[in-house]
Amino acid sequence: LRPIHWMDFLPPAAEQARPTPVPCMHCEEPPCVGVCPVGATYQNPDGITAQIWERCIGCRHCMVVCPYSRRYFNWTAHAWVDPSSLNPDVALRPKGVVEKCTLCHHRIRAALERSAVDEEPLTDEALQRLPACAQSCPTQAITFGDLADPDSEVARLAKDPRAFRLLSEAGTRPKVIYLREIP
Repeated sequence: LRPIHWMDFLPPAAEQARPTPVPCMHCEEPPCVGVCPVGATYQNPDGITAQIWERCIGCRHCMVVCPYSRRYFNWTAHAWVDPSSLNPDVALRPKGVVEKCTLCHHRIRAALERSAVDEEPLTDEALQRLPACAQSCPTQAITFGDLADPDSEVARLAKDPRAFRLLSEAGTRPKVIYLREIP
């Protein structure tokens, strides 16, 4: 089975602390992009740090420079016990390449395409649950959206006084924002 998990959790630092989910931070200044010798890692026009899996040569430079350790190397070929568990919208990446969270880019693209065909704008409410992590979070603690849209829920949450970013001192300007709990 596949040992890769797109969303790991930082263990609680104190007894009363909560586990913290840590996906790819989709940094504004992603160090992984600059070190890829073949341009397999790039920042797409939406600001998502993306990857062209077929171009990856498996050098793992991107893994070394990621301060969040959010990239995974495929050491083995995928072995699926149940073929029905495969997602037809996402290609399997082969052995010998590095993988990472894409914020379910395939879902975002599909929603944008449907929006264009229907000539209906994609609402902030529709965006909020697009990535699988946001859709499946039982407490709705994960919210996705457009930080550049000042009227979006994520932009509002980003301005909350409790908002913070992991390892902000690393200079990567991560786009994933956390909220401290209110004591």
